[in-house]
Amino acid sequence: MRVSMAHVAERAGVSAQTVSRVANGSPRVDPATRARVEKAMADLGYRMHRAARALRTGQTSTIGLVVSTLASVGNSRMLQAVSEAAAARDYALAVVTVGERGIREAFARLRSQGVDGAVVLNEATELARDVEPPADLHVVVVDSPPDQRFSIVQTDHAGGGRAATEHLLALGHATVHHLAGPARSFAAAERERGWRDALADAGVSAPEPVRGDWTSASGHATAVHLSEATAVFVANDQMALGALRAFADAGRRVPDDIAVVGFDDIVDAAEFRPPLTTMRQDFDALGARAVELLIAAIEGGAAVVETVPAPLILRASSVPR
Repeated sequence: MRVSMAHVAERAGVSAQTVSRVANGSPRVDPATRARVEKAMADLGYRMHRAARALRTGQTSTIGLVVSTLASVGNSRMLQAVSEAAAARDYALAVVTVGERGIREAFARLRSQGVDGAVVLNEATELARDVEPPADLHVVVVDSPPDQRFSIVQTDHAGGGRAATEHLLALGHATVHHLAGPARSFAAAERERGWRDALADAGVSAPEPVRGDWTSASGHATAVHLSEATAVFVANDQMALGALRAFADAGRRVPDDIAVVGFDDIVDAAEFRPPLTTMRQDFDALGARAVELLIAAIEGGAAVVETVPAPLILRASSVPR
């Protein structure tokens, strides 16, 4: 027997209209009722037919993800987070990368697939600011300066950079050096701003930052310029991994000779030698909120900006001197 909305409504003790709202991802259902309906759906094995929903609502229940690259750990984790959040709301996901033809072409490719909206990820958000998305394509961006055209969800990069720097200063270091990310990256600029603000508040002049490109190789290559440092805040964990190897190659012990703090808390950060102190990005929360804000925009919601905290995760790469 095919399970219908009426069966789900009877099991959950709600109206068929409420079941329809839950099935279509409407935010106009209180969390307790949504949970009861979703449990009834799961118990009965109910699945909304996507094509039928598209004919009825004019929406495909498919969202897009625009990304500049999937090579970085952070972007790969965000892909997984967005994919899982979309699936939980019964939305399909189409992924496009920004190639040589730019983000305008990426938007066009998504629109040709009939998506209802798109999440634009990290480095691609800079490109989105220079292009007007199609009028019927709702957009949420992850990490961006304020922009009234779309909702934004972002990590508290500046707060994380400040907390990392304050932690190292509290250990007794006279200053904190910075291995920064790419100059055009919003996240890198915000993390650098937090580092500078913390030093300024402590009455310490900021050393000239060195800059990598998010990769471990660039962290290894640029760490040679940190030979005078006793403490360094690295803009992401991958570059911190390369820096740790460079310090080991130079005979510098971490944390005895130099303390290191990264940013992201990637899965392997606790397995570095030594385990890496880092600022945790909650990729699951970012992905979930990006999807929720996008669905809200699809249903007529106003643009909002939300910030997710980045707490300090203490490990052996920074200890009291």
